[in-house]
Amino acid sequence: MPDLISPPITVPQTQATQTSLRHVIHLRDLLRELVARDMKLRYKRSVLGIVWSLLNPLMQLLVFYFVFGLLLPLNIPHYPSFLFTGVLAWNWFQSSLLFATGAIVDNRELIRRPGFPTAILPTVTVTTHLVHFLIALPILLICVMLDVGQITHAIVALPLVIVLQFVLVLSLAYLIATFHVSFRDTQYLLGVLLQLLFFLTPIFYNTAAIPQRFRLLLALNPMVALVDAYRDILIYGRWPSSTSLMGLAAGSAGLLAIGYWVFKRASHRFVEEL
Repeated sequence: MPDLISPPITVPQTQATQTSLRHVIHLRDLLRELVARDMKLRYKRSVLGIVWSLLNPLMQLLVFYFVFGLLLPLNIPHYPSFLFTGVLAWNWFQSSLLFATGAIVDNRELIRRPGFPTAILPTVTVTTHLVHFLIALPILLICVMLDVGQITHAIVALPLVIVLQFVLVLSLAYLIATFHVSFRDTQYLLGVLLQLLFFLTPIFYNTAAIPQRFRLLLALNPMVALVDAYRDILIYGRWPSSTSLMGLAAGSAGLLAIGYWVFKRASHRFVEEL
């Protein structure tokens, strides 16, 4: 007797792979277009345009160097490079989080489009400020060459540290963007918290100068490990602490999973809240 039950229809593995690949390519192209749009809108009608991404950290560098290098010297070797490294890393962190508050509320027309991948918007914000960081990075490398005299083989670890900071900042951006949709005071509260965190991050001072009883407090700040890693690579020519980086990687990955889950769980209410 012939078998009357038809075998289940399965999608070939290659077809599913091609579909996933097309989706990834679409998201990559969309990310590039939205980042380019953000850059154009931000510097629209600006005389200097993207040059401001260099001038802002340079002005901060000059102010901090005048105060802590000349008026109140901290006697830190290679202080210009030391300071510039911290300022660049901090500016990427701070600017991304401040602009993340508007990642959803400032893109109402995109959120209301059917099928638009809302989760890409915080990624756009962080990537835009990553571009600013990368634009200023060659200036930092030149400063290090002039001040320190060399860049060692440890430079190959720099992309890893940049990726770790990207993951950390993106995880926080998801949470901040979500909270700001319902609680519009998030941007003001965030500004206060970032100002406090700035002084708890070794931007213009050395971690070694912190009394032992306060070291635990600094250890809770992930930016401490990142700033120290940048300086280890660029200024001291050594590999950053693998223990700190592995801990930071694990914590950032876990926080990213939580942030993305919170964002996706709340995303169905975004249109109503806006």
